[in-house]
Amino acid sequence: MHKRTIWAIIILMSFGLLGTAVIQVYWFRLGITLQEQRFDTDVFDALNSIQQRLILEEEENLNAFDMISTLNAPGAALRRQGGWVKKELTEFLSESQQVRENALAHLQSLNDTLLTEEEYVNLIEPQDEWHKTRMRIEVMDSRARMRDLESRIQPAALKELIAEELANQGINIESHFGVYSNKGGSFVILNGMYVVEVGDANFSTVEVDCDQETLINSEYKIALYNQGPTPSPGTLRLHFPNKGTWLWSSLLPTLFGTILFTALILFCFAYTIWIILRQKKVSEMKTDFINNMTHEFKTPIATISLATDSILSPKVISSHDKIRRFADIIKQENKRMLGQVEKVLQMALIDKSDFDLTLANVDLHSVISKAIENANLQVQKRGGSISSDLKASKSVVQGDQTHLSNVIHNLLDNANKYSPDAPDISVRTRNVSGGIEVIVEDHGIGMTSDSRKQIFDKFYRVHTGNLHDIKGFGLGLSYVKAITDAHRGKIDVSSKPGEGSSFILYLPSNGPNSNAA
Repeated sequence: MHKRTIWAIIILMSFGLLGTAVIQVYWFRLGITLQEQRFDTDVFDALNSIQQRLILEEEENLNAFDMISTLNAPGAALRRQGGWVKKELTEFLSESQQVRENALAHLQSLNDTLLTEEEYVNLIEPQDEWHKTRMRIEVMDSRARMRDLESRIQPAALKELIAEELANQGINIESHFGVYSNKGGSFVILNGMYVVEVGDANFSTVEVDCDQETLINSEYKIALYNQGPTPSPGTLRLHFPNKGTWLWSSLLPTLFGTILFTALILFCFAYTIWIILRQKKVSEMKTDFINNMTHEFKTPIATISLATDSILSPKVISSHDKIRRFADIIKQENKRMLGQVEKVLQMALIDKSDFDLTLANVDLHSVISKAIENANLQVQKRGGSISSDLKASKSVVQGDQTHLSNVIHNLLDNANKYSPDAPDISVRTRNVSGGIEVIVEDHGIGMTSDSRKQIFDKFYRVHTGNLHDIKGFGLGLSYVKAITDAHRGKIDVSSKPGEGSSFILYLPSNGPNSNAA
């Protein structure tokens, strides 16, 4: 897959995810708005119900009060007239409100006086006993309606009523309420308690922990006792301190689900892109591997072909020494190709985890010494040297001698390949907790931090320019890593460009049977 195609997929998928996220945010905010509107509607429905119930309760009390007042002494004559009272009372209740309004106008103009009920009635100067009785009822009714709010409402009963109506609307969160008096310009009841002293022994001043400013500015309010021409004496106000939390909590399942599935899609997208990029990189490394393998095999094949042609030459075929020399060349080149093929087959087995370790007690010092002896032939040809400092007192480990020998040989071969004209390689050992550590150090070209992260990847080769001046398939160090892991060991590298590299190999004494990571 071309890089341009990959970037096109990334851009399109990113736009898709971004668009999905924007839509999800929009719908979530819309859900919050709708939930808030529903909450407001439920609260105002509860307030309306509270208002009506307070009015009905007072109407019941006033009706009982009017019945008693009508049956007192001044109205005794009415009782004697039997059905006439019922008839006239019905007509009175259905006639114009002019008399009531006139009486109220007088009462409101004199509401600060200390006139008695009889004095109020005499001000109107009714013409007969019926009108006097009727006016007395009106006056008593109006005076009852003009009482102070704290005299008309029981705080505890109001608190229960508010809780009941809110619960009927499905609202079960903390609420603060207050009864605000228009006459006094302040709250007279807060959260089920009086907050003013009204001169009654049953009332007392109480300090209430409530934000009155918040209640004053609350949008949840309704007028109390606002029926008829009498102005409302005050308002009931509600405040919900945890409203925002409640609104969010009601949508938390939706929010968590949205975040979870969006994150899942994002993770799958990122993982897919990572797989694509990794596969692209592996494909490039495989192409590089094929090119390297072609180069590595081309030279010995050409050499074998040339040696074969030489043997068939009449001048050579008659000379046993020349035939022997060319036969030796063919043998060496054939051995070289077999070695390369063996590496490829080994990596194929390791990839499938289809290999067995032949465990035995292996003396690493002996393995290292033999590997140095073999590698010295190549190093010395370039004017270099390999030094050793084997200080580990316990050098025996459980492992596969053949694979461990290949590991040391690959590390030395890698140090030789990536060193300048005169390689300077050193090998050290030391005992550490639970095992032995082998350090193979060179003073070669070194590598960058990016290369260090990929150095043990299969087919990876450190970039040294456009020239094919370093032989290999990029399999040596990946083989080292696989064998080390199979022995439950560790392999690490420290390196800086131009300063060389140090490979630190750790092997546990008990080999694969060790619990060391």
